[in-house]
Amino acid sequence: MAEKDLSWKFAEEFVVEPELIATARAHSLEHGVDPISPAQGAQLAVIAAATNAKSIIEIGTGFGVSGLWMFTGAPAAALTSIDLEVEFQQSAKRAFADFGIPANRARLIAGRALEVLPRMNEASYDLVLVDADAGSIIEYVEHALRLVRVGGTVLIPHALWRGRVADPAQRDDTVTDFRTLLKEIAESPAVLSALSLAGDGLLQLTRVSN
Repeated sequence: MAEKDLSWKFAEEFVVEPELIATARAHSLEHGVDPISPAQGAQLAVIAAATNAKSIIEIGTGFGVSGLWMFTGAPAAALTSIDLEVEFQQSAKRAFADFGIPANRARLIAGRALEVLPRMNEASYDLVLVDADAGSIIEYVEHALRLVRVGGTVLIPHALWRGRVADPAQRDDTVTDFRTLLKEIAESPAVLSALSLAGDGLLQLTRVSN
């Protein structure tokens, strides 16, 4: 195994995932839903804490893994989470309750994100997580940058899409969309950006101007 691969593996295994989050992860994997990795989750928690996030919105509830990690860093935050799968959200709702999050601080919206997001208030969120249908990633990030306040952060897991984005031989639509997103973000004066290798990539965008 290459030195960088060993370092990546070490960083992933360094994180000790709380039992309730590990349980939510197991439920997610049982249903074929790919959650964020423990290392990505730990980064979400650190960023939520560092930004003192009070208002969070996530595109893609899943089984609550990402939401639980963000609540770990910002336990007093209010989370709005959008997902098409009601069954997944019910499982996430139970996980949040078990984690001690009051029901009025975890607002779960069942519906298509591209139909729900236009109704969300502009520049109203400290933290926005985009972890849903990769085929709509560019549209989701456009909405996310509209919703996040100046000084707030947008987080995009799976930004290296299972290691395929860095491989020039890979040219499918999803890989092309992520490459387009990364190129446009790198050239944008409206955000500060960083790309972490955690999991299969975590793109971090802090909005610095309108």
